[in-house]
Amino acid sequence: MEKHITVPFTRETASSLKAGDYVYLTGTIYTARDAAHKRMYEALQAGEDLPMNMEDNIIYYMGPSPAREGRPIGSAGPTTASRMDKYAPSLLDLGLKGMIGKGKRSEAVKDAIVRNGAVYLAAVGGAGALLSKSITSSEVIAYDDLGTEAIRRLEVQNFPVIVVIDSEGNNLYETAIEAYREE
Repeated sequence: MEKHITVPFTRETASSLKAGDYVYLTGTIYTARDAAHKRMYEALQAGEDLPMNMEDNIIYYMGPSPAREGRPIGSAGPTTASRMDKYAPSLLDLGLKGMIGKGKRSEAVKDAIVRNGAVYLAAVGGAGALLSKSITSSEVIAYDDLGTEAIRRLEVQNFPVIVVIDSEGNNLYETAIEAYREE
């Protein structure tokens, strides 16, 4: 099924998405990769505030290439999500409603997705130049010293993703394999 969703979104919207749905996101999402996740985790451990509110937001696991003239961002493809698995459950428990990346997630992340009524979305790896065309603005909001791994606020228009793990724990990577075996 194809859906057009405005982000950020609520638990109710997340629960309407099912593994395998094609989704086009419009609105605000944030980027954060390994180094930014580590800093946010350390901030939480120290009782400090995070640089952004997690409630109902989406984090895209992406570090962009430099922007070409006239564009807000360079190539913007996803990075491997499992590298954030040790940090993701804490952020989901703070209200994060979605993560965009590529690849499988751990059982702990899947459990946190279900517990918090969130979703894991995949963007197509290797399509960073195409994905960047859906990004209308990019602004560093935290950890500027991390360069491409700084946290950015992105405005997106019809950003294409696929629901991999839905709020009920259905995992497209598992169900697709089973469906293929049955044929």
